[in-house]
Amino acid sequence: MAKKFASQGDLEEKTISFTQVGDGLYAFTAEGDPNTGVIIGDESVMIVEAQATPRLARKVIECVRSVTDKPISHVVLTHYHAVRVLGASAYGAGEIIMSEKARSMVAERGKEDWDSEFGRFPRLFVGHEEIPGLTWPTTTFSDKMTVYLGKRRVDIMTMGRAHTAGDAVVWVPDQEVMFTGDIVEYHSACYCGDGHYQDWPQTLANIAAYNPKSIAPGRGDALVGEEMVNKALASTADFVKSTYDPVARIVARGGSLKEAWDAVRAECDTKFSDYAIYEHCLPFNVARAYDEARGIDTPRIWTAERDIEMWNDLQS
Repeated sequence: MAKKFASQGDLEEKTISFTQVGDGLYAFTAEGDPNTGVIIGDESVMIVEAQATPRLARKVIECVRSVTDKPISHVVLTHYHAVRVLGASAYGAGEIIMSEKARSMVAERGKEDWDSEFGRFPRLFVGHEEIPGLTWPTTTFSDKMTVYLGKRRVDIMTMGRAHTAGDAVVWVPDQEVMFTGDIVEYHSACYCGDGHYQDWPQTLANIAAYNPKSIAPGRGDALVGEEMVNKALASTADFVKSTYDPVARIVARGGSLKEAWDAVRAECDTKFSDYAIYEHCLPFNVARAYDEARGIDTPRIWTAERDIEMWNDLQS
């Protein structure tokens, strides 16, 4: 490779924040690294997103123990990506929940995704030796399921394809707070390498229809209050559209992947270059947009070898 992926040079530890987004609800964030949600019920705790390794999961557990000593009973994984799921074993939860589609994606491409992300994000996988293997759910659902943490009701549901085909969100109705996974980001680039650009705006609209008072997004700061929620929904939609539309125009006239890359940079750099992981996401986003615009509905599986091949194509 002529150059490394941007994330391979991102080796500095990030500052952790643990922000209350509702009564008994928290967002664990770390300057654009993957977020984790915490839902405290009457009897136990639910975790939303497990982190990439048990080492990182223990940082979440430290924050949880600063506010409650209740046992962690459930882990919800909003999708299959390695940086989200491979830390699950650290929580000791009796129930691990995914959508049925997300589980099928673990079976189809989980190992390849792990190998790919391991090469892209060396910092996030420090301590990877503790990972016992792929994370499999104990419980799956098709469209929606409800869990009661004592009296507290938690709805887990699919809203449509966006970041992946198997995305789920978690809704806590008593506080009108939603944990969206990577469907929503705040001042952080969307990773679209396994995404569905043309479906994503409607999925965001489906989330907006709940009128959440706060959102714990996939990356970036916790969104407390309707003004921040609406701002993040709008900026996420703009990011997705601004990435896909230039590529679609290039594909329509038979242009190359490199031309698509140049068109996206011209459209997006001035608006999003200061977003977390922007440079890292860009090549994967352009490659997936190029495929989708050519009618490839199911994202091709990323492997460590395909990562390098794609990056070399863009450098040529």
